[in-house]
Amino acid sequence: MEAVHVVGVCGSLRDESTTRLALEHALEAASAAGASTTLLDLREYDLPAFDADRDRETAGDAAQLANELQAADAILLGSPMYHGSYASPLKTAIDYCGFDEFEDTTVGLLAVSGGAFPVTALEHLRSVCRSLKAWVLPHQAAIPNAHSALEDGEFVDEKLADRVATLGQRAVQYATIEPDPGSLESDQNVGAEGK
Repeated sequence: MEAVHVVGVCGSLRDESTTRLALEHALEAASAAGASTTLLDLREYDLPAFDADRDRETAGDAAQLANELQAADAILLGSPMYHGSYASPLKTAIDYCGFDEFEDTTVGLLAVSGGAFPVTALEHLRSVCRSLKAWVLPHQAAIPNAHSALEDGEFVDEKLADRVATLGQRAVQYATIEPDPGSLESDQNVGAEGK
């Protein structure tokens, strides 16, 4: 049996991103659980604003990004919370994808905020992934008060570090789960076809 491949997508473009550090921590745990891992740093991709009239192949690095996600057995999506939702770079990346990249794929969610728990960002990501027929892990990681959550690249709170590591472990554990039949609402998401 081939090793599970877990891909993390960082929705933060900041140089000193707590989201990126947390995803790296989750991917390290996935690696320790036997997976191969890749971090997709959206700062390194040319992704123009999504235009449904534009083919993915002519939209910068969108096709490359989609190919890398399609090759994943499990995907970790990480985002800072902006205005109660997830960040626009991650939205753009997901908009360039569809069922081919997400259907029946295990997805884990991680969100970061400068203040209180980023619950709505996680809820919004969960809804989007469900509409793409992904199997979203029940376990998720929320990192509030990001400015004090890490020090020198390490988590200050061991329980929070464990929660993020568990996300990576669960991504490996459930990467090959057989998802339940698609939900009724996911059948109505025609926008995800062929993008």
